[in-house]
Amino acid sequence: MPAEPFEPGPLPAAHAFDIEEAKERLSAARGGYEIVHRSPGLEVGVYVLVAPEPDRQQPHEDDEIYVVLEGRGVLEVEDGRVELREGSAVFVPAGAEHRFAGYELLSVLVIFERVRI
Repeated sequence: MPAEPFEPGPLPAAHAFDIEEAKERLSAARGGYEIVHRSPGLEVGVYVLVAPEPDRQQPHEDDEIYVVLEGRGVLEVEDGRVELREGSAVFVPAGAEHRFAGYELLSVLVIFERVRI
């Protein structure tokens, strides 16, 4: 069962969450996305892709950073390609067309800047 993401409200001094547990849960389910933390201005999630399932994400309204937790692949961004491996990270600006390709199993930590209005 997914952990409850932290919702906006009075912020505690710390909010602990288990990235490895979320990754294992999503891998067992053959992929998906799970939010592990949400607070004003920030969302953190775990995204797991398992071949042959394609990455179907659309451009986002917010800047984001991907940190590779496990696996290898390629991030196609607009007209470019970024080779990814465990431990690498990449920034994608809001609105950029992008998707992962060339993976067997790819687990990434996703950090979204949520623009406050």
